[in-house]
Amino acid sequence: MHKDIRTKREREKELVSEMIALYCRKQHGRKDGLCPECAELNTYARQRSDKCPFMETKTFCSNCKVHCYKPEMRKKIRAVMRFSGPRMIFRHPVTAVRHVLEVKKEKKRLEACDET
Repeated sequence: MHKDIRTKREREKELVSEMIALYCRKQHGRKDGLCPECAELNTYARQRSDKCPFMETKTFCSNCKVHCYKPEMRKKIRAVMRFSGPRMIFRHPVTAVRHVLEVKKEKKRLEACDET
């Protein structure tokens, strides 16, 4: 595996873990560590990222045509993203802005692919 893919994968896993931790802290009142439900989701999300065959070309799981999450876990991760996403601007402003820019760029790319 190329170093850039490995780096991208690790960066994505760290970001997801940070978002889950923020969610758990605010929604479940955890000060140290994750509650069992969030710990399970974190482990699951990291495993999915490790096994992703599209890591080299994908931007975000939400843009992927193949949904590898089980429906229940997908529902949970969506709730985490919906809650933590807007709050990341205060915790990791550079990462949050980069994410917004990448999402917009990817949407334009996908629209251009659909038109052809």
